[in-house]
Amino acid sequence: MSAKRWIREIGWRHIVLIIAAFFALYPVVWVLSAAFNPVDNLSAARLIPRGFTFDNFTELFESDLTPFGTWLFNSWRVAIVAASLNVILAALASFAFSRLRFRGRRAGLLSLLLIQVFPQFLGFIALFLLAQQIGDIFPAAGLNTQTYIIMVYLGGAIGFNAFLIKGFMDTIPVELDESAEVDGANPWQIFSRIIFPLSRPVLAVIFIITFINIYSEYILARTLLRSTQEFTMAVGLQLFVESNYSAKWGNLAAAAIIGAAPIVLTFLVAQKQIIGGLTQGSVKG
Repeated sequence: MSAKRWIREIGWRHIVLIIAAFFALYPVVWVLSAAFNPVDNLSAARLIPRGFTFDNFTELFESDLTPFGTWLFNSWRVAIVAASLNVILAALASFAFSRLRFRGRRAGLLSLLLIQVFPQFLGFIALFLLAQQIGDIFPAAGLNTQTYIIMVYLGGAIGFNAFLIKGFMDTIPVELDESAEVDGANPWQIFSRIIFPLSRPVLAVIFIITFINIYSEYILARTLLRSTQEFTMAVGLQLFVESNYSAKWGNLAAAAIIGAAPIVLTFLVAQKQIIGGLTQGSVKG
């Protein structure tokens, strides 16, 4: 194959790939450089720093004004609890829409789709006022509590996730349900022993996507969480640029690297389940 023909048929793909990779990796390299750079100044920062230090990482866990370890734990706890409950509730709703026949089923499904058209953060004023009213009666689930922010996250994603899981459950043969009914199984036993285990690929994908979205969510958490000890990581990081730490770009970069680690590890560990869950059901045979 001649050089011109190779460039025309194959080479241009490599060029596009290199440009896309450079565009995606350039900010990441800058963050890595800033995290290990002893110079805490954006104007004096260089892509390849003249020095190398771990002080930006150690300082994150030594300051009482910016309890980064607490923020990291809060993010992990809120995301893991909300994502787990979200998957369970969405699976139950999906089973009802997929297998059970009841009045209002179609209208309920269409309502879920219609509600998901509007972003959840549009209701942050109503959610704020609701949190205040709940806090007057039950302070443990009111404003500035992680219990309330978990409930808000549950309400925002269940509809969309239920619709996705329902599509997967529709591909599971109904004959399995009928065989179980002949053996005396009730709807709960069919769901828990047959449908739920067979839906593990899509449930794993839903859990991972929900976990990542909640882990990095900012707008609602910033509105509903008020104290430093209750902040999640996405909210807490802004203190590095708003308070007296406005010049601590090295700390901010180091915190971003540590905060991104759980997401990267999740993808590395569960990438087979993610790909399998996204592609399973796309081909009928």
